[in-house]
Amino acid sequence: MTDDTSTDDQLHYHVNDELVPADEATVPVTDRGFMYGDAAFETLRAYGGNVFRWEAHAERLANTCETLALDHGLADDDLKRRIDETLAANDLANAYVKLSVTRGSQPGTLDPQPEVDPTVVVVVKPLARGGVDSAPVFDGPAALQTTKTRKPSSRALPADAKTHNYLNGILARLELRVTGADEALMLDPEGNVAEGATSNLFFTDGTALKTPSLDGPILPGVTRKTVLELADEEGIPVEEGTYAPDAVRSADEVFLTNSTWEIRPVATVDGIAVDGDGEGTAGPVTTLLSRLYDRRVEAEYYDGERL
Repeated sequence: MTDDTSTDDQLHYHVNDELVPADEATVPVTDRGFMYGDAAFETLRAYGGNVFRWEAHAERLANTCETLALDHGLADDDLKRRIDETLAANDLANAYVKLSVTRGSQPGTLDPQPEVDPTVVVVVKPLARGGVDSAPVFDGPAALQTTKTRKPSSRALPADAKTHNYLNGILARLELRVTGADEALMLDPEGNVAEGATSNLFFTDGTALKTPSLDGPILPGVTRKTVLELADEEGIPVEEGTYAPDAVRSADEVFLTNSTWEIRPVATVDGIAVDGDGEGTAGPVTTLLSRLYDRRVEAEYYDGERL
């Protein structure tokens, strides 16, 4: 497998157990994933030909499907096989991977039928190598902007379900066009910080590494969990709680996490420079956790080649 930068028309995707050229990859217009966003998905990152923390992603996908009452009947090994076949078909060792499972095509009514013939799609695109001495996939530290669009209560839309219904995040990202910020800082219904449109939030204030608790409308990110594990192993005090936006604006360090970005430092929050410099230079905690993250990836997915 290589680290090539194939264009989309050269890629092949996996659609319902068939590898097809990207420009021929389609689903029916009657598919409930298209019609209603009635689908579960996972965004994963492949390092050295293997997806990062597959078991954690598979568990979260299963939880989402349980929330949706979407009994697709497919084993985790079957889903993993489709990912592996897609990576191999595109000769990609390091890649972005999106696995989607929809309820399939059903009569055009809101009520889902209990019998499911699922649609399963795997989409990939090349990314740079991860691990030690790797280049980040993002374009510099992030500018974070609080949005008027808020995260809904989990009673309205379960936050731990990763579905195709991303309208909430889309509306938040649209607000950023005015300021040119990179990521939305979304609040919960009570006005406390929740997460980004596609990321989890961390910050430090000299007392602990802090992140919004999963008691709020927070997606349990796989990278988020990894960072918490690394902090615990390193003896860094960690606090999961409820925080007002001012706590983030006045923080010493702020960073975001997701599977593609890994750990992305934040330069400004609502136009206020983090720690007063505005240059986006990662602070000591962010730097340490980023290095530990890279070392874990290097050891587990590249056989420690650069260690």
